[in-house]
Amino acid sequence: MAPVALVTGSSRGIGRAIACSLADAGYDIVVNYEKNRDAAKQTADEVRKRNRRPGVCGASVAVPEDSRRLIEFTMDAFGRIDLLVNNAGIAPKTRADILETTPESFDEVLNTNLKGPYFLTQLAARHMIHLTRNEIVPKARIVNVTSISAFAGATNRGEYCISKAGLSMMTALFAVRLAEYGITVNEVQPGIIKTDMTGPVRKLYDRRIAEGLTPIRRWGLPEDVGKAVAAVALGYFDFTTGAAIPVDGGFHLRRL
Repeated sequence: MAPVALVTGSSRGIGRAIACSLADAGYDIVVNYEKNRDAAKQTADEVRKRNRRPGVCGASVAVPEDSRRLIEFTMDAFGRIDLLVNNAGIAPKTRADILETTPESFDEVLNTNLKGPYFLTQLAARHMIHLTRNEIVPKARIVNVTSISAFAGATNRGEYCISKAGLSMMTALFAVRLAEYGITVNEVQPGIIKTDMTGPVRKLYDRRIAEGLTPIRRWGLPEDVGKAVAAVALGYFDFTTGAAIPVDGGFHLRRL
């Protein structure tokens, strides 16, 4: 049987690119979406074009009942989960100075970007432990899609930065906890990626990238992130856990 990957938030953007890269790597894919089923169907079509089997499940990772249903769907439809990719994430609806951030915005972002993945990972890990112990799955892996915002502060979207920094710590915690079962937990840290989320600041970052914000002077693409996740999925990082893999054109490098 083909390995199975559950990719949250995979109806578009980075999530779709990850789903396609994993399908290219031989994985069947659970395509997850929150609102746009038509977009999720398009991702599923891309998976089929790669001769892999898709499943489509609408669920919000911010809602505990939805997370349980998402894992149940995966197990009912495929009987296994080899890879969990915590990709679903949102930016604040309004970029506000941290002196003006509202509790409502903070809760909304943290629930989707941190609390949701934390408890979804908890659910998936329990199944992975059982599946690997019983040799149904030879190797289970978890990848969290974080961001350069995990370490680079932006005071006009503090709640987003905090959510991604928390997701980095979550990576370390689950890496330690699951290592005894041979389950690796790593994070991929995208930089400035050309998606609809960065659409409102496209002109600003066109200029900043041209001026050298990133040593590799171009926008990152969703496919760049997909390739990094696929490398983990293919086993090229099987003696690596709790690590952050930068996909940022060198943004993380300290320079004089």
